[in-house]
Amino acid sequence: MSFSIGVKAELEKVIPGSRHCQLAELSAIIHFGCRICQEEDGEYQIVLHSENESVARKYFTLWKKTFIINTGTEKVLHAVKVLDGDKQVRQLCEGVSPLLIKNSCCKRAYLRGAFLCVGSMSDPKKGYHLEFVCEYESQANQIQAAIHSFDIEAKVVRRKKYYVVYLKEGSGIVDLLNVMGAHLSLMNLENLRIEKEMRNSINRQVNCETANIAKTVNAASKQIEDIQLIQKHVGLSGLPDNLREMALVRLTHPESSLQELGGYLDPPVGKSGVNHRLRKLSEIADKIRI
Repeated sequence: MSFSIGVKAELEKVIPGSRHCQLAELSAIIHFGCRICQEEDGEYQIVLHSENESVARKYFTLWKKTFIINTGTEKVLHAVKVLDGDKQVRQLCEGVSPLLIKNSCCKRAYLRGAFLCVGSMSDPKKGYHLEFVCEYESQANQIQAAIHSFDIEAKVVRRKKYYVVYLKEGSGIVDLLNVMGAHLSLMNLENLRIEKEMRNSINRQVNCETANIAKTVNAASKQIEDIQLIQKHVGLSGLPDNLREMALVRLTHPESSLQELGGYLDPPVGKSGVNHRLRKLSEIADKIRI
C-alpha cells in the first residue's frame, strides 16, 4: 500500500464530532468527488464519481451521521449550500460555501474531505510532495487559503488543464497531516524524516572525515617528497638541528599526524611548531627546484 493510500485510509476513519464539521467535510466530498444531476421530474441526484473506496465509505458515513438515512437529496444539497431557496444549484466550480468553513475546525474537516477526493502524496522515502489536483482555479485558491489559515505555506500551479495546490517542504506536510487528523501517518513520516536526516548526517560526517584523511595523506606525501629532495641534493646534515630532527621524524613516521609528530620530538612540540618547521623544509625544497 502506498503512503498516500495509507493517509486516505486513516482519514476515512476520522469522523468529526460536530454536525457543522460533518457538513463541511461532506460538502468538500460533494464538490470534489461528485456531480449534481437533475432528473426529468426535476429531482436532483448526487452522483459519486470517485473510484477511491475510502471516499465512498466516508461519503455514506457522513450522510448517515448528519442526516436521517432516507433524507431527500434536496435537503442535503440545501444543508451543504449547493441548492438555494429557489432550488437553483450553486456551481460546484465556485468552491464550498464560505459559511461552511468559517471555523478552524470546519476548515480541518474541509481539507480532509478535499484530500480524500483530489489529494495525493509521494513516497517520503523518495521525496516530500503533497498535492491537491483541482479542475477549477477557484477550488485551488480556496484550498490554498484554508491551508494558509494554519500558517502552512502552499502554492498553486497550472498543470495542463488542472490547477494544483502543492507542498514540498517536509515540515509543512507534517503540519498539514496534523491539521487533517492523520496522526499515525504523521508519526510514520516523522520517523522517515529522522531516519533520512540521520543517514544524511552520517554521510556528511563520513565524507568530511574521508576528505580530511585524504588531505592529511596528500600533505604528508608532499612533506616526505620535499625532505627526500633535500636529502638527495644537499643532505640533511647541513640543516639546522630543529629542521634536521623534524625531517628525520617525518621520514620515520610517514603516516603520523602533526600532533603525533610533535610528540616524537625532543623536547615535544605542538602542532603549530611542527607545521612551522615543515613549512621551512618545504621552502628549502622549493628553492632547490628552482
